[in-house]
Amino acid sequence: MTTPQTGIFALGTHAHSYLELTLEPGADPRQAVAVVAGLSEPRTTMGGVNLVVGFRPELWESVLPGHAPAGLTGFTAPVTGPDGFTMPATQRDLFLWTAGGSRDVVFDTVTAVIEALAGLATVTDEVSGWTYHRDRDLTGFIDGTENPHLSEAARRVLVPFGRPGGGGSVLLVQKWRHEAARWNALPVADQEQAIGRTKPDSVELTDRPETSHAARTDQDDFGKIFRRNTAFGDAREHGTMFVGFCNRRTPLADMLESMAGVRGGLRDELTRYTTPLTGAYYFVPALDDLAILAPPDAED
Repeated sequence: MTTPQTGIFALGTHAHSYLELTLEPGADPRQAVAVVAGLSEPRTTMGGVNLVVGFRPELWESVLPGHAPAGLTGFTAPVTGPDGFTMPATQRDLFLWTAGGSRDVVFDTVTAVIEALAGLATVTDEVSGWTYHRDRDLTGFIDGTENPHLSEAARRVLVPFGRPGGGGSVLLVQKWRHEAARWNALPVADQEQAIGRTKPDSVELTDRPETSHAARTDQDDFGKIFRRNTAFGDAREHGTMFVGFCNRRTPLADMLESMAGVRGGLRDELTRYTTPLTGAYYFVPALDDLAILAPPDAED
C-alpha cells in the first residue's frame, strides 16, 4: 500500500502558505520535480510543519509516465457561464502548500523551498492563509460542512491503491476575493438564502434556492471532495483560498460548471459576492512516487 502525503489530512494548523511556481525557460522539468520531491518527505513533520506538493498533471506525466490517473489535465481553459461570469484558468507548473502552528515556522520552510528552486522555477503566486474563527470563512459561515469524516476522507479523495497514481489526489486551487462591503450589507436571512444554510450552525435550509451555493455544489450530486480552505488577505482586501481534493478531476470540474451556470443556466448566488482570481489543477502524488524521483541524499 502506498503512503499519501499526510499534510492533506493534517487538521488544526493555523498558518498557511500557498506557492504556485512556473518553470524557468530552459529548466529541466525532471530536475525541478526531483528538487520538490526531495523537499517533501523530510519536511512532512519537521517543526510541526506539513508540506504538500503538487504538479501540473501534464508535467508530472512527462517525468514519471503512468503514475497519475489517465487523461488527467490541468486547468487549461476558463469556465464561463451564460451571463459571462468567468472563472479564470491560471495553471502553473508547481504547487507547494505549507501549513503549521505558527507563522514563523511556515515562513522558514517557505523560504527554504524558494531557495531550493532558485534557477529552476519562479514564484508566480504567493498567498498567506490563516484560519478564521476555527472553521468559518470570511462570509461568517462554517466552511467544509460536507467534508467526509477523517476516517472516510482517504477513501473518498485518494486515487485507489493499485491504479495509476494510487495514493495520490487531484487538487483544485482557486483564490476567491470577497466583495465584503456588499456581502456584509445583506441581511442575514438573505445571506442564508445565498449559501443555502443557516449562519450560526450550518443547518441546510429545507427550502434552499436552486441558486444557493449548497445546491450548486451538492456533493450528493457530484461526488465527495475534501476541502482545506483558509482565509487570506487583510482588512481591506481578503477572501478564501479554495483547496479541494478529490480522487478524480470530474467532480471538481462539474462543480465549477454548476456554479458558473454552465449546467442548467443557474449561477451560484455566492459568486455575485466573490470573484475568482486564479484557478489550477494539480496532481498530488503519493510519497512512494515522490521517492522514485527524489535525489538519493533526500532519503538520508
